[in-house]
Amino acid sequence: MSGRWIKNIVLSIFMVVLTACSGLEPWVLPYERSNLADPIMSLSRDPVSSSYSNHVYQAREGARGAENGQGGGCGCN
Repeated sequence: MSGRWIKNIVLSIFMVVLTACSGLEPWVLPYERSNLADPIMSLSRDPVSSSYSNHVYQAREGARGAENGQGGGCGCN
């Protein structure tokens, strides 16, 4: 087999893989998103302390906004 045949085979496989996911619809419909925003779906048991811990971590690392924490922007603890 020449290099051209291999290129064509790889390109056709790549095109099939790209088009395989085109027909998917979203798993969560817009009117179902309120169920996911319910506080019972939260991963932490104490949201106040986890918010504080995230704020302290972001102030130390200088990575504001990476973990969805709120703050005044001054960087103080």
